[in-house]
Amino acid sequence: MGDVAQLLGDTGTAAGAASALRQTSAIRERARFLLERARLGESAWFRVDDDNLHTAAGEVAAVTLRRYPDLSIPVHSRWRHFEAGGVDRKSVFDAALGSLDLRSRARAMIDLTLISVLLDAGAGADWRYREEPAGPDFTRSEGLGVASFHAFMAGTFSSEPDEPLRVDAGRLRRLSTEQLAQAFQVDDNNQLVGLEGRVSLLRRLGRELENQPEVFGSQARPGGLFDAIVTADATPVVAHDILTGILTSLAGIWPADNMIGDQPVGDCWYHKDLGGPGLTKGWMPFHKLSQWLTYSLLEPLGWAGVTVEGLDELTGLPEYRNGGLLIDTAVLTLHDPSWSTRSWRPADELVVEWRALTVALLDELAPLVRGRLGLGTGEMPLACILEGGTWAAGRGLAQRLRSGLPPLNVISDGTVF
Repeated sequence: MGDVAQLLGDTGTAAGAASALRQTSAIRERARFLLERARLGESAWFRVDDDNLHTAAGEVAAVTLRRYPDLSIPVHSRWRHFEAGGVDRKSVFDAALGSLDLRSRARAMIDLTLISVLLDAGAGADWRYREEPAGPDFTRSEGLGVASFHAFMAGTFSSEPDEPLRVDAGRLRRLSTEQLAQAFQVDDNNQLVGLEGRVSLLRRLGRELENQPEVFGSQARPGGLFDAIVTADATPVVAHDILTGILTSLAGIWPADNMIGDQPVGDCWYHKDLGGPGLTKGWMPFHKLSQWLTYSLLEPLGWAGVTVEGLDELTGLPEYRNGGLLIDTAVLTLHDPSWSTRSWRPADELVVEWRALTVALLDELAPLVRGRLGLGTGEMPLACILEGGTWAAGRGLAQRLRSGLPPLNVISDGTVF
């Protein structure tokens, strides 16, 4: 292990190690290593039953056909949650943008997408959001999506009263827990998991937007990414280049404890059985929210006429719905069943390994699902399998088995799960 990392530069330096760990090839290489160890019986935490991959593939294929019977499957994106309840909120957004030119509309859409993705971590089982006084309640990811959409539309993240449909550094750096709580209808009887962690994350985002005008422009907006990503000659954009830009420019917003020297590495966690060259030794990268953001930017870029290639360089998302699918179909089994009743943190080795095995097994699950549906890779990239798909199947199994709760209890600060 480590050939890819060594090609990327000096992994003996903090900057070189951080750069190596931002590659999805490093994610896959290390995830596969941990999967093969588990298959050999060397994992301290999990057993792997490969025969049950076919059970999982059957669940995913069946859910995909129920949700998308014509097999016209969109990518896994935050924009799906803006459609919660069958409401076309994008049309509302389009109308509110009025006569803005294409690039300005794209910047606004990127503003909304990024802020909403960063707010999309586990909400907890009890929180809910009511869009209309007499309307239905939305929960979990759909609720967070709808709540963030309306907070954005109301100008919650803009410092310019005359330009509410934007996100900027000045507003984010002053955002209070009380203001976000109000926008998300949080009170003593409607608690949102990780509320303070989300506010801290947005404040750190504000600092990075302000400190990098070369990326985010003079207005210090996430939408500045459009100009950083898109060249003037209409050359197709590579998905991994979008991810690299996000990881590099937003490195400073992630929890400060995950550092190599002076370099923040974000959603990377230590696993004692991982090797790797230089300072990358032991680190398992995931970059789940950054990859979720990359997937979610595909449609805003497409609506602006930008072609994005190389989608399958991105990995499956290592979160509790995809990971839960694998436990609930017994592809993964805990060595000690009592571990399912304990509380775990993202840095715990069991959670790090669960997430790594999820990434590796999603790659193996994908061709099995395509085979059942009679589709090829070009017709059904991994982004569509996630949407069709693994996330919905994981949620459905959790609902049937535990009233929606995941199979493992991970205590999150609102930035990982």
